[in-house]
Amino acid sequence: MWRGRRWRGPGARWRRGAAALAAGAVPALAFPAPSLWWLAYVALVPLIVLVRSAPDGRRAAVDGWLGGAGFMLAVHHWLLPSLHVFLVVLAALLGLLWVPWGWLVWRLLGGSPGPGAVAAALPLVPSAWLMAELVRSWQYLGGPWGLLGASQWQVAPALRLASVGGVWLLSFLLVAVNTALAALLTLARARTLAVGALALVVAAGAAVWLWVPAAPRGATLRVAVVQPGLIDRPADRFDRAVALTRELAGQRLDLVVWGESSIGFDLAHHPRQGRQLVALSRLLHTDLLVNVDAQGDGERGIAKTAVLVGPDGPTGPEYAKMRLVPFGEYIPLRSALGWATAFGKAAGVDGRRGHHQVVMDVGAARVGPLICFESAFPDMSRHLARMGAQVLVAQSSTSSFQDSWAPAQHASLAALRAAETWRPTVHATLTGISAVFDARGRPVGPRLGTRESAARVYPVPLSAGSSPYVRLGDWVPPAAVALLLAGAAYEGVAAVRRRRPREAGAPRRRPAVRSR
Repeated sequence: MWRGRRWRGPGARWRRGAAALAAGAVPALAFPAPSLWWLAYVALVPLIVLVRSAPDGRRAAVDGWLGGAGFMLAVHHWLLPSLHVFLVVLAALLGLLWVPWGWLVWRLLGGSPGPGAVAAALPLVPSAWLMAELVRSWQYLGGPWGLLGASQWQVAPALRLASVGGVWLLSFLLVAVNTALAALLTLARARTLAVGALALVVAAGAAVWLWVPAAPRGATLRVAVVQPGLIDRPADRFDRAVALTRELAGQRLDLVVWGESSIGFDLAHHPRQGRQLVALSRLLHTDLLVNVDAQGDGERGIAKTAVLVGPDGPTGPEYAKMRLVPFGEYIPLRSALGWATAFGKAAGVDGRRGHHQVVMDVGAARVGPLICFESAFPDMSRHLARMGAQVLVAQSSTSSFQDSWAPAQHASLAALRAAETWRPTVHATLTGISAVFDARGRPVGPRLGTRESAARVYPVPLSAGSSPYVRLGDWVPPAAVALLLAGAAYEGVAAVRRRRPREAGAPRRRPAVRSR
């Protein structure tokens, strides 16, 4: 079907390229806001089928690049009003990470492969996809937003798998299922093998569900989330948050959380507002976790800092955001890419970053703070769990993307981090979506939407123990690297063996006689 007239004649390359871009964009529909989570199990099949039909490895690599670019553009399309044409440039650059994946799909599944090649593709194609996700997860390349496995944030069996191998295990298994389905549809000789692979994935998921324990439930922490809503002026935003917090008086609370940038000025130079926070803490008999977004004395660039305020003022260690949003909060390689400030809302001045994570003691529990898109990084929440945090609190603001898919995508990450670490996660925002998830990744109470300005109390069940993922760490990416290296070594040995018979069968040449 894919080798027919569709890709012949004038304009065939352009049609094929457009098809690769479109096929790469399909998996984005599995993420919020559409949240068609089931689509992730089949969404890569059109791209895999297209790539395997390439006439040669070079064209397959191009198809992989365009498919990756289409995926990155679709899953981050809400950045378009901020980055404009630069988003297309970034998607094209990051799409290059899928070039090896495209070539590998063609090498193992192209033409009429034997059972051995198909058997190798089932683990190696997912491993190559995982390498692309791993490299782009580096914070200087944009971070791990939109990892394929994150689309399964509301699927209980998938969340149990995440507690074993993190989001990486989910991505690996999803690509494996898509690879098996593509082989099932296009390779008649490999159908038995493909069905066996699908059965193996199902069996692995069932085994984890049956034998890996779920997060145990402990005492309950009463946490209030204060979401002032979309208010531009920092002073008005602060006053609205204060008014909402006062409405919580009389309720038994263990912690009150404000969102990212809830305080847009340096508290050291605004003593009246500082006294208001202390008075609120005394009124509610609990600590307030606020977030200061301001520039200090003699400092260039803004720092975003989580500050715990008690009845006697700021208490315990503060936490300054460590991983800043590329182009939004700083420009990577500003000397070379500073021209990006001419497009959209790229940062004019680089923000200041923190240097280490902290755990805060609120009396009833130990809290691990994260700020904004730090909740996308599984290693940060895992590190907080290992430091002794009993609950994760992500302070966030997606007000620049209020009517896009971004707020729902961001909130969904909290469910995944909770399931990975066995730590309930509070996702508190300025303008929505605010949400709370228990240690198994299940929602706790109703979320606060992007149209709401309110304060809501959540009974957050704590959990004891450590998940397998917290204990074992990121074991899936190294396993994928090992698989790829083993495949490359096998191919190298096979190439040497193929060369030897040819050399042995070649007629020997008589040595040339040199004349004296």
